[in-house]
Amino acid sequence: GSDTVGLPIKFFPPDAGSYRCQILLKSPCDVRVYEIECVVSKDRVDAELEFLTPAYQSVIQNIPVSNTSSVDWKLEAKLEGEGFYGPPVINVGVGETALYPLTFNPVAEC
Repeated sequence: GSDTVGLPIKFFPPDAGSYRCQILLKSPCDVRVYEIECVVSKDRVDAELEFLTPAYQSVIQNIPVSNTSSVDWKLEAKLEGEGFYGPPVINVGVGETALYPLTFNPVAEC
């Protein structure tokens, strides 16, 4: 026989973030507390930016990054493609929106 029992839980998060709860199970001879943490992220969003600037002149696009979770974020940026520059790390505090300054500086017409 199996010595495990399933405990179905339904969870409907209102938004992205970190959600914690405790489940208390009691019987005449035992007490157990289970702590559960659910981390919910939003669906992945693909975005497209178009940069238009004369050769040798840079243009900056500030990209908003909103942290709706319950922990501070330290995000690392990996840029690919010629002429694109930006900070390698950005910190976004809980409940804050930080701007990531993506710079495009073309060295030729492209």
